Amino acid sequence: MDDKYQTYLNRLVRMTLPEACRTQVQHIQASSKFQPHSEEGRQAAPFPGYTIMTPPWEEETDNSTFYAHLQDYQQHLLRLSVNSDWIVLVPPSSFHLTLADIIWDSAYYDACEKNPQFEEQLRSCFVDIFQQYQQSMQQQTHPIRWEVQGLIVMPRAIGVCLVPQNEACYEQIVNLRRAIYQNSNLMALGIEQHYHFTGHVTLGYFGEIAPNLDRDHLTTMLSQLSQQWIENSPELIIHRAELRKFDDMTRYYRKPDWPILDF
Repeated sequence: MDDKYQTYLNRLVRMTLPEACRTQVQHIQASSKFQPHSEEGRQAAPFPGYTIMTPPWEEETDNSTFYAHLQDYQQHLLRLSVNSDWIVLVPPSSFHLTLADIIWDSAYYDACEKNPQFEEQLRSCFVDIFQQYQQSMQQQTHPIRWEVQGLIVMPRAIGVCLVPQNEACYEQIVNLRRAIYQNSNLMALGIEQHYHFTGHVTLGYFGEIAPNLDRDHLTTMLSQLSQQWIENSPELIIHRAELRKFDDMTRYYRKPDWPILDF
């Protein structure tokens, strides 16, 4: 289901063009993952599940320069001349790259209700998947490096999208995703692939979208920010994949004995 290398590059380039930004800005809407709170602005709403991801910044040292750059970029978003609660920034400590979506929200609730052993069985599946993938990996002589292509505007969120430094960096991630989504035991738990891979780090979710929002002006400002990012961005080095759980979109956690994969 995932793209071939060149197809991926072409798609991500198109997604970061000013024309794509202009189109997407016309359709942005408030995210249900953050709900209005009378005293403290928008607060994270319950949205539980599991994901395969790189370690979040709060537990990451190798990519501190990269994530510090993202944090600075978040502040640029806040300073745009838009209404004050147009965007809810995610905590910088949670910055990460999702490598494979697993299960979330209503599907997670249903799975746990139907199968009391679901979470234990899910973790067991990934012990096997990671072990098998590690054994099948070719000798890795270079780090898996990904670079920022530009700003990406999604219907309910905004972030930066990433492209691999070369085809080998791409294949490492796509092969892992294939090992996950084609695993028969995981499929038996109801896990399936829903999306093509689009490497990105989420910066924030849309809050209150004013009816009189000047969308053309917002497009111009976002396009300028995107260009600034491309010119100054460090790279992200992917060295580990982890199974993590989340209760909402602000924190991703694991226990010490949960499976990990070192590239």
